[in-house]
This record gives sequence, C-alpha cells and structure tokens, in this order.
Amino acid sequence: MPSTTSRRRRWLPLLVLALFIGVGLPYGCSQLARKERELIFNIEPGNAGWFTGIPSGLQEFNIPVDKALSSDQYLHAWWWPAARKDAPTLLYLHGTRFNLTAQLRRITNLHDMGFAVLAIDYRGFGQSPGDLPSERSVYQDAQAAWQRVVQLQPDASKRFIFGHSLGGAIAIDLADRIAKQDAAPAAGLIIESTFTDMGAAAQAVIKTSLPVRWILSEKFDSIDKIADIHMPVLIVHGTDDQYVPPRFSEQLFEAATAPKKLLMVPGGNHNNSMVLGNRQYAEAIHQLFGLPTAG
Repeated sequence: MPSTTSRRRRWLPLLVLALFIGVGLPYGCSQLARKERELIFNIEPGNAGWFTGIPSGLQEFNIPVDKALSSDQYLHAWWWPAARKDAPTLLYLHGTRFNLTAQLRRITNLHDMGFAVLAIDYRGFGQSPGDLPSERSVYQDAQAAWQRVVQLQPDASKRFIFGHSLGGAIAIDLADRIAKQDAAPAAGLIIESTFTDMGAAAQAVIKTSLPVRWILSEKFDSIDKIADIHMPVLIVHGTDDQYVPPRFSEQLFEAATAPKKLLMVPGGNHNNSMVLGNRQYAEAIHQLFGLPTAG
C-alpha cells in the first residue's frame, strides 16, 4: 500500500497543472489541457501483468461509436452471457490506468452473481483505437456501449450500469443522461470506490485548500448529477481505500434519491471490496434491485 508521501507525490503534478491553468497562462493552454488528461487517465499500455487470458464463454467484438473522429475508431468489448437466459445484463465501466485485462476478477465476480456482462475499453485504452481520452469522449463511449446493451437485453427491467473508480463517474453521467432523455432506461446503478468530482478527489490527496474543482477542465462532477438519475443506486466503498476517501461515497449516498443503499466494506481498499465483501455485495445487489439469487 503506498505511503501518504508517495500518494501526495503522485498527485503533485496535477496540482501544479491546476495552478497554471488557474492563473490563465496566455500560451500553451491546449498543451496544459492535454497534460491534465494524461495525468487523469494515466494509461498503462499492454495487458495487465496478472492477465492469463479470457475465460471460456467470454466473447470479444467491436462496437462502433457514432461520434468518433474517424471511421477506424471503435470500442473493443467483452461480452459474457449468463447461464440463465432470463439473467439481468450489466454494462461494466472501468477506471483509469488499466484496460479490460486488469478487470477480469471483478467482471468474473459480477458474472458469478448472475449478471450477463458487457465490458468495454474506452477509445485510447487497450484494443480500442483512439487518441488520449477526455471526459467528453468517455461519456460518448459509455453511450455507444449502452446502445449495445439495449440490443442485447430488450427488457429494461434487467439492464444495469456498473462503474468502478473513475468508471463510477462515467456510470453516473450515463445514468443521468438516460434519466433526462427518458429513452432506453436502466433498472439500476452500481458504483464502487468512486468520488464526488475530480477536483475534490485531487484536493483530498494533496491536502490543499485551493479551489481545484473550479480549476480543472475535466470535471467528472458526479455530486451534481446523482440526485437526478431516479433509479435504484448501490454505492460501495472500502473503508481502507488508499486513493479515494470513503467519505466521497457517503456524500454521494446523501445526495442520491431513494431507493438507495450504501455498503461500506471493512478493510476494503480501492480495488478489493468486491472480493473481500463478496457475500454482502451480492446480498445488497439482490435485495436493492429485487433480483433472484444466482444459480
């Protein structure tokens, strides 16, 4: 587990960038904005070191993106059907740094809980061609993936959205858009180890009173969206998260509308809450959303 000093060092470049943007540098603004995106997404190329291959039954295909900058951009996706034909379907949205190959354990846990899972890499991650992602582009990618979920699962009462870490902010934005458009609805939202907004997340790590939220151009402003989504919400956080303080999930829970549930996993860190609290996680999902137990 990284020390407090190392965590602050990790976020220091982001603070310096925020200061430059805040004073309104007349030159190089586009370069600064790109550097901000590089620091936020922090993409690790290639397969995760612990990835040993996709399991039997998991399918791979590509999803077109209507608003892509070029025709050769698409989303590389994994589709893992459930054993039960009437199973609910879940869209999996991952966080920063690692691509799909680092998500297999969490995806497997969700599949074991009874979900058919569609998981994507955003453009610029893994095998999804594209330039450095932005807040706007990952929101577009989530919408394109949701269109495929609707095709795979025509029953709106069996469509769910899941987001981990930064993916939680992307999931909240998607749920907010669905609620406002009143089209292709979802039955529920699950977010894990996520934050209220990007500025607050950076501010918490670097321990500064500067108004980072208003300085950064990539907002990921979940706290201002979650009250408007009007669907059941499960919010999960490990009590020992070393990157994103658990209080952010508590604040999101307070802002969300009922029905909702907050699950704090004792001893859970940023990545292992679904493993450590697997039984409580599964119970919360099936109770809140009224789903049958897996089997």
